[in-house]
Amino acid sequence: MATERELSDFLEGVEKRAFKRTVYHVRDEESALDIVQDSMMKLAEHYADKPPNELPMLFQRILSNCTLDWFRRQKTRNALFSNLSDFESASDDGDFDLLETYQSADESQQVESAEDSTRRAQVFREIELEIQELPARQREAFLMRYWEEMDVAETAAAMGCSEGSVKTHCSRAVQALSKALKAKGIQL
Repeated sequence: MATERELSDFLEGVEKRAFKRTVYHVRDEESALDIVQDSMMKLAEHYADKPPNELPMLFQRILSNCTLDWFRRQKTRNALFSNLSDFESASDDGDFDLLETYQSADESQQVESAEDSTRRAQVFREIELEIQELPARQREAFLMRYWEEMDVAETAAAMGCSEGSVKTHCSRAVQALSKALKAKGIQL
């Protein structure tokens, strides 16, 4: 069982690395600070009775879970994500933006109708459901690349695989999503 001093020393020792890691993932210092503090509180509340040598692995798992929870909350708040650049065809210019795709045809119209808003929400929901159906590695690579906007090298390092594998996973995810959405009549 870890003493209060051992727990305090452990948390003090991992604080800066955990913060840097979390900032790297969420790209927002305030949110990263919240995630790290929440992780530390959970470790202290639920696992203070564990031996000191088990604390590092427990803390890393808690930090990872808190970070994933943050992303899930952001996804809900932001109605998925706005940049799906690989959904475009090879002939496009690379500046595909899902939200621009669903803007009203009349650019002078400032207020979106309830029907358009509902339709867009339904499309976002369908996209979200299809992403959840992807195999785990494809989903992980796709979200890191296009949601977290990590480059191929960063994604490969985070996933523990080669850059070629990341490209393959992303390509397969994009193909599967495109096929599934087209089958539902959704054209992006």
